[in-house]
Amino acid sequence: MTIKRVLFIASIIIFTAFRPAFAGDNAKQIQGIWQLVSYNIEVKATGEKFPPMGAHPSGYTIFTPEGRTWFMLTGDDRKPATTTEEKAKLLDTMVAYAGAYRIEGDKWITSVQVAWNPAWVGTEQARQFKIEGDKLQVLTPWRVMPNWADKGETRSIITFERFKQ
Repeated sequence: MTIKRVLFIASIIIFTAFRPAFAGDNAKQIQGIWQLVSYNIEVKATGEKFPPMGAHPSGYTIFTPEGRTWFMLTGDDRKPATTTEEKAKLLDTMVAYAGAYRIEGDKWITSVQVAWNPAWVGTEQARQFKIEGDKLQVLTPWRVMPNWADKGETRSIITFERFKQ
C-alpha cells in the first residue's frame, strides 16, 4: 500500500470518527414542528436571567424540508387590546418572523422576509442550536433586543419540544 493510500484511508477514518454534526444531519433533524417549553433572557452585563414573556409563554417554530421557517413566541397573560396604547404594548410580548433558512453546522440562519419588527426584514438571524432527543435547545447571539433594549446586550435561551399531536 502506498503512503498516499494510507494517509487517505487514515483521514477518512479520522473524519468519520470525529466529525461534528454537519448541515445534512442537522437539517434533517430540525425539520418539523416544535412547541415552546421555556424562554429565558440572560443579561450580558449582570448575568441576570429572567422570563421576559412570563412563566408560561407559548410559541412554535416550524422547519420545512423546503427550507422555510416560521418562528413565533407570545407572552402569557396576553389580553385583547382596545386602545392604541394597549395594542402597542402587545408588541412587547411577541417575537415573530419567517423566511428561508439554511443550516451551517450547529447554527440555523434565517433570511427574514416578514417580522413583527420591520427592522429585521431583509436581515439574517443566526441561532445556535442543539437537538437532544425530542428537545431543541436554542441560543441567540448577544444583541440588543427591541423588546427590552433598556437591559443592553442580552441573549435568549429557548427550549422547544418536538410537537406531538
